[in-house]
Order: sequence, then C-alpha cells, then structure tokens
Amino acid sequence: MKLNKQDILKALESITIAGEGKNMVESGAVQNVVTFADEVIVDLKLATPAMHIKKRAEADVTKVIKEQVYADAKVQVNIKIEAPAKPQNPNLIKGKPIPGIQNIVAVASGKGGVGKSTVAANLAVTLSKMGFKVGILDADIYGPSIPIMFDVAMERPLSVNVDGKSKMKPIENYGVKVLSIGFFTQPNQAVIWRGPMAAKALNQLIFDAAWGELDFMLIDLPPGTGDIHLSIMQSLPITGAVVVSTPQNVALADARKGVAMFQQENIDVPVLGIIENMAYFTPEELPENKYYIFGKEGAQHLAEDLEVPFLGEIPLVQSIREAGDSGRPAALQTATLLEEAFENITKNVVEETVRRNENLPPTEAIKITTMAGCSAVKK
Repeated sequence: MKLNKQDILKALESITIAGEGKNMVESGAVQNVVTFADEVIVDLKLATPAMHIKKRAEADVTKVIKEQVYADAKVQVNIKIEAPAKPQNPNLIKGKPIPGIQNIVAVASGKGGVGKSTVAANLAVTLSKMGFKVGILDADIYGPSIPIMFDVAMERPLSVNVDGKSKMKPIENYGVKVLSIGFFTQPNQAVIWRGPMAAKALNQLIFDAAWGELDFMLIDLPPGTGDIHLSIMQSLPITGAVVVSTPQNVALADARKGVAMFQQENIDVPVLGIIENMAYFTPEELPENKYYIFGKEGAQHLAEDLEVPFLGEIPLVQSIREAGDSGRPAALQTATLLEEAFENITKNVVEETVRRNENLPPTEAIKITTMAGCSAVKK
C-alpha cells in the first residue's frame, strides 16, 4: 500500500504536544513528512528536551498513523530539540548603564571590619557637600548598615510612577539617595539567601528604582571577593573601584586580593585607589601625638607596590564611630580634622574619576561585548 502524505497530516492533527495547547501540525512541530510505499518518516521539532515528552510524541505519532491511516505502516519518527531562548534580564546581560547616572564607584574591602561602610557613607556625604548629586546602594546583603549610618533605618521606600512603570523611590537624607535591603527586613531578621536570590534582590534595587540624575552612585560592596561582587559587575559598567584597608598586615593581605579581583583580565574594572582607615590614633589630650596601633602606612605602601593611587588616610577617632551609630556621618561636622580628612580623600576620588574617564575607554560589564558609557564627572 502506498501511503498518502495528506492522510498522515490529517491524522497528526489529532495529537497535542504536552504544554503547547495546539495540535502537532498547527504548532509547527511537524517539520516534514516523507512516504515510501508502506514506510513513513515524520520529522518533529520540539521545544523541550524532556525525555518523557519526546517518548510520548514518538509513541503518539506511531499509534495514530497505524490506527487512522495504515495498521502495517513502518513509522520512523525523528525528533529535533529546538528550545526557545530563555528571556534574559537585559540589564544583567548587556550591562546597560542606569539612565541619568554618570559614574558608578564601587567601595570594597578584602575583609570585614576595616570601616568600608563608614568610608562609603562619609564619601557620599562629602560628595553631596561639594555639590554633586549622589546616591548610595547598600549591596552588603547579609550585613546592611547604611540605613543606620544615614539615620533612616525605620524608613520604607515608596512606590512612584516613572514613564508608566512602578519604581522604588530611594530614601534621601543629607542630600544622598539611599537604597538598601535593610529597608525590607526587620532589625532582628537574618537574611539567609543563596547567591542567586541575593543577586535578584540587588538587581531590583538597582534597576527598579527611581534614582533620577546622579553624578555619583556609590556601591557599598560586602567584604571579600564573591558572588555579590560578580553579580554587581555583571549588572553594571562600574566606572572604578575604591579599596579600603587598615594598615594591619592581615587586612592588607586581603586588600591585595580585592585589588587583584578588579584587575583580573575578564573583569578589568579600574582601581581608583586605596584608602587607609584607622591609620593612627591621637588622644584628645595629646593632639600632637600619633600612635600607630595597627601599623604605620601599610595601605600607602601597598598602593605603591600595586602601582595604584593612594587616596589618603583616616585617623582612628572615637567620634567617627559615634557619628555612624547615631546616624550622622562624621563628615557632616565642620571645621574638624575628620572633615578635612574626608574632603581630601573625596577630592582625590573625584580627580581619579575624572582622570580615568579622560584616559580610559568606558568600562564593560563583565562577560559582555556591548560597550556601556560613563561620562566624566562635573568639575
């Protein structure tokens, strides 16, 4: 018996592939039907590699041809898997800059406890005092402290409509826009998330927020060199990174790794420089004395060794801790040694950012090919 292609196609219309809703012919799963006397070859294209779907489709084709066309037909079913591309977050893959944000500076440290968040908060406040439009993203998912330092721990971001889309409105204080996972958790609630969940939350804080026009966005990274760091650098074209360390050898060893992370070939984020925190202690009653409790000029020597700029030093002063705990960063104080220290460091950060933007091409988000631009800061 010679089989007829139209009869076979009509029979195949009675088969619905699981999960697709349409019959096999209408959905385009049937790519071709070839007949030779009592033999028939059916080429199928499926959108899922699941073995049980493939076997079910093959069995259904064979059964319906034998039942509705010819019982003794010799049926061969060839299945090709052509799964559709999974929809990707365009911000994560392409590393698109956030509209309106000119420079994104990551503040990092190799280890915890060196005052990275304190430095980031005071940098942000000082930039604002200089007249820049500033935002700070607390990317330390597991230990967010920026809300406390800006005295906004009890605040909650509101929803605003931007171009027909609902966005989070950052909390603002001291002229700095702030977003943190800390706004969405209770003070006694631990964030126990695996890397992908943390990365998703960060992506929402970055791209689902109404940051508006900013000259600088500072990103307070968690300590170390891990998953969160890679997620941030995949999501955004970082203008440059600042590494914070104390002069202590243990801290310097980890700071060296932090610099190495940004300088890796497949990451290649410019290091704007190293800041030395807790550089020395001066008692209030002995203002001329300096006690190098954690070592002397260790971060400065590290910067020279790694051939990256040394951005300045911050003394170990009790009022810095008190200011952070009370939610009023020390840089807000006027006519003090601390204000001068943070101003000098911030000026160096701005100068290095300008130099970086003038002399280097825009940073790419890692593992992408599209260039994303960051213009120079205003002077």
